[in-house]
Amino acid sequence: MTPALFWLPLDKRLDARLSALKSNLDVESAWKELESLVRTQLDFTQTGRVDRIALRLAQRSLPGHLQTVRVALLASSTVEHLLSSVRMAGLRRGLRLEIFVNAYGQYFQDLLDTASPLHRFKPEVCCFALDARHLVELGVDAAIERMSACWRLSREHFSASVIQQTALPVFEPIFGSNEHRLPASPMNQLEQINARLPALADAAGVALLDANAIAVTYGIDAMHDPALWHLAKQEIHPSAAPVWGDHVARIVGAFRGRSAKCLVLDLDNTLWGGVVGDDGVNGLRLGKGDAAGEAHLEFQQYCLTLKERGIALAVCSKNDEANALAPFREHAAMLLREPDIACFVANWQDKATNLLHIARTLNLGLDALVFVDDNPAERALVRQELPEVAVPEMPEDPVGFVRSLARAGYFEAVCCTAEDRERSAQYRANAARAAIRETATDMHSYLADLDMKAQWSAFDESGLARIVQLINKTNQFNLTTPRVSEAEVRQWMADPCMKTWQVRLTDRFGDNGVVALMAARICGAECALTMLLMSCRVLGRRLEEELLNLLGAAACEAGSERITGVYRPTPKNGMVRDLLQRFGFEHDEDSADGSVRWSLPVSSFIARETEIAVACDPAAEVAA
Repeated sequence: MTPALFWLPLDKRLDARLSALKSNLDVESAWKELESLVRTQLDFTQTGRVDRIALRLAQRSLPGHLQTVRVALLASSTVEHLLSSVRMAGLRRGLRLEIFVNAYGQYFQDLLDTASPLHRFKPEVCCFALDARHLVELGVDAAIERMSACWRLSREHFSASVIQQTALPVFEPIFGSNEHRLPASPMNQLEQINARLPALADAAGVALLDANAIAVTYGIDAMHDPALWHLAKQEIHPSAAPVWGDHVARIVGAFRGRSAKCLVLDLDNTLWGGVVGDDGVNGLRLGKGDAAGEAHLEFQQYCLTLKERGIALAVCSKNDEANALAPFREHAAMLLREPDIACFVANWQDKATNLLHIARTLNLGLDALVFVDDNPAERALVRQELPEVAVPEMPEDPVGFVRSLARAGYFEAVCCTAEDRERSAQYRANAARAAIRETATDMHSYLADLDMKAQWSAFDESGLARIVQLINKTNQFNLTTPRVSEAEVRQWMADPCMKTWQVRLTDRFGDNGVVALMAARICGAECALTMLLMSCRVLGRRLEEELLNLLGAAACEAGSERITGVYRPTPKNGMVRDLLQRFGFEHDEDSADGSVRWSLPVSSFIARETEIAVACDPAAEVAA
């Protein structure tokens, strides 16, 4: 079958919309329409048409919410035909991807040559797409060594995040079903390379783009045409470009914190067959012995596995609440139970309004939500009213529910930390906190009632994955919005002038995990705040005041004379524009890029009292 973005809706008016878009002179409305178009199902040709319009619009103006990321697509084959699909897949995730492609076959030379166009481009992400024939020509060991060298050079020269494509299985067997008994066969060599890549990538902090798995899913004939290889050295078939490009963009999005965090579920004919208000709990189709019932059960199981890896589950249903809750409490076959749901909303309001409530309750942006509903009218309404929410197309037959949700890749991740696995419980606790906030008479009483405790320690190896993840995905409460690799964070850890803090926050509802990071360079008379960020899950708790208390104490202890800090504006971090000013810092200077530098004499620093008990983690400090 032809690879297609089948989880996105088809638009029968696409040609008319494209024609109208070409003549639209209003840049703002044109961008809005274009971003709507890329959320529909586009084939290779249509993607190219939309991309050309996007490139023309970008020359005039860019929406402030788009985050630009420089991506180097480093390949041993021809990949120019894939660029439109990568760019448009990025746009679906709020990313403007600037893409560099090496001259044919020159990927390694460009990495080595510090005067090359690649080095002038300074990529933030390096994606290596080495074709199967090139890898076999190198040989298994040499291919692995070459890829490892590429990763190392990308980190050393650019501090870039790295993506490595697995080998596409383009070769035919020589030995048949027992090809493994012929080690030198091209097919066997590719299998050896693919088998060794995961462990190597994990050790190096590299994300894999599993082209081999995509080929298994859609069929190698759909992904690769030998005729196009011999004519144009195109390893990826043009018709497969939209799917391939989407896989690249979802990994780049995961690097930048653009993966969804919450799955919002309809109930009737989605989690079970039938309408609970009409059929009753015992009349629902759910469980073994019934094809539809087993399909709904399989979908519940998939949702449960998402929850176990840290995705919050919420319910948004047009129902009486008592009817909606009954299957979770009473149906013997239900896999999902009430405690699995972080936010449960069942009423007769429109679902767009309820989704807004869910986002506020869980303290999430709308772009963090994925909404699954069997009803096409409800899906269309949410897409129209809340375009930031991801709404996959769902087939009429529940057998295809898991397939649609899984193939869409909304929850793409590049690592899984201990905090991720606890995330669902943390979001459920957020809902409980929101409930007591609504009944609190004043903010001080609410915060005091939470019984908060913050424990801090320096950055360390055990927390490295979470530290890098939090730095790269935090967009709102983030003074400078740096994007880093593990190698860069290790450099900070080894620098005697760098002081670092990772802060864990607990309260009476549970452990929020590591939710805040700070770093400062303390040299001579100056304590320079280089990074301060905090998860949006703990906004409004006054934790930022305790972070600055820690900074002031460190500056005093080091004998610094002044503390400096920089605010670097982005489309999403406006909430911290005046953070340092609110703490008494004075305006120093403005930079051409919009950054603002602030400073405060250490003698003028005044620590603030909060409702949070703060302590150092002695074990971590000793280890550090």
